[in-house]
Amino acid sequence: MTIIDVKRKLESSKSPVAQSLHQNTHFKVLVLGFKKDMVLKEHKAHRISKLTVLEGAVKYVEEGRTIILNQYEEFDIPVEVTHSVVALEDSLCLLSQE
Repeated sequence: MTIIDVKRKLESSKSPVAQSLHQNTHFKVLVLGFKKDMVLKEHKAHRISKLTVLEGAVKYVEEGRTIILNQYEEFDIPVEVTHSVVALEDSLCLLSQE
């Protein structure tokens, strides 16, 4: 699966598209594709994770705080904290996990 494949799949999707780009026993890199206003519903990261915006802008939401991430910005997601991600515009992100 490539980033281009994710963008193509997103064209006909009604929800965010998440695909593994690379992984081994110690880490995983996912590509997340969003159309504007799509929501990655509330969930928890069970591993150390970093969200990096390649294109567009997203809003990271957890209890008590909201963080806007624009192109090339990144955010360390706390482990075991419930959060969601909302696309403020068509967006493409990488999620790196240890």
